[in-house]
Amino acid sequence: MTVGRYAGVLVALVLVCVYLSIAQDVFLTWDNFTNIAKSNTVVLLLAIGQTFVVISAGIDLSTASAATAAGMILGLTMDAGCSIAVVLAATLVFGVLLGLLNGFLVTKLRISFLIVTLGTLSIYQSFALVVNDGQTITVFGKPGFSFVSDLVNNEIGPFPILLVLDLVLALIAGGVLRYTGFGRALFAVGSNPEAARLNGIDVGRIVLVAYGIAGLAAALASVVQVGRLTSASPQADPTLLLTVVAAVLIGGTAYTGGEGGVLGTIIGVLFLGVVQNGLTLSDVSSFWHGIVSGVVLIAAVALGVRRDGGWALRTGRMAPTLSRERSQ
Repeated sequence: MTVGRYAGVLVALVLVCVYLSIAQDVFLTWDNFTNIAKSNTVVLLLAIGQTFVVISAGIDLSTASAATAAGMILGLTMDAGCSIAVVLAATLVFGVLLGLLNGFLVTKLRISFLIVTLGTLSIYQSFALVVNDGQTITVFGKPGFSFVSDLVNNEIGPFPILLVLDLVLALIAGGVLRYTGFGRALFAVGSNPEAARLNGIDVGRIVLVAYGIAGLAAALASVVQVGRLTSASPQADPTLLLTVVAAVLIGGTAYTGGEGGVLGTIIGVLFLGVVQNGLTLSDVSSFWHGIVSGVVLIAAVALGVRRDGGWALRTGRMAPTLSRERSQ
């Protein structure tokens, strides 16, 4: 991924930071920086998983609902008195299975990824409601909760554990994309699935794994979410999906596939997190936050189209995209 793909948002991030450092005295404090990191960890984890899917030229609209459903599994197993190892294993496996279900429907049944993930968005959200009759599960004081609480709230020296977790997972994801055969195959599939297939790449398997990674990211995000709330809520944040998709696209990952990376996604998450933090520090009503995210998302896609060569190039890339969906 070239620097040019996320240079614009990087410059915008710097400008916003400069403005907020002048307008808000508290912005440059360490406590505020750690607050931004902690409050955006769920977005970052989901965005990293979404990056893999978007690079494959798909999108996962169910990621926020999958995180909610996985959170309910975490809450139920913890409420039942299971050990933390069993709780985490059940949550992570469940999240991966949700992602693999999306991938199976897309690759084996050859249903459009938009239709599949729009449908599973509703299914996973309903599952979260049905599994405990729509009731929130309070996990505070339950066996194993102290581990999750420490993960979310404790620090290693001056650094929050969540920040360290973010960095470790980002390095792993970036390494997978950049240095492994799977990563190279993923970019090839996103760029041109027919050419990838002719070169011996199992396109369906690569796409299936990408959705599985998104499911794993959703499960990890659910652990952080439950730890922050001290409970498992069956209701998904209605703005979370928009924020995740916006962060990925703002960070330079092409919605047509084949281009992108974790570093750009991190910058996109930071940009949205800093903007939201600035709105909060400026006492702007939370009702406006969704408008800001929506405008930024539209602007990011519009700039991405121009960056990739304009509307003519976009039209030219539709044929490979349609061919991809038929072949999966």
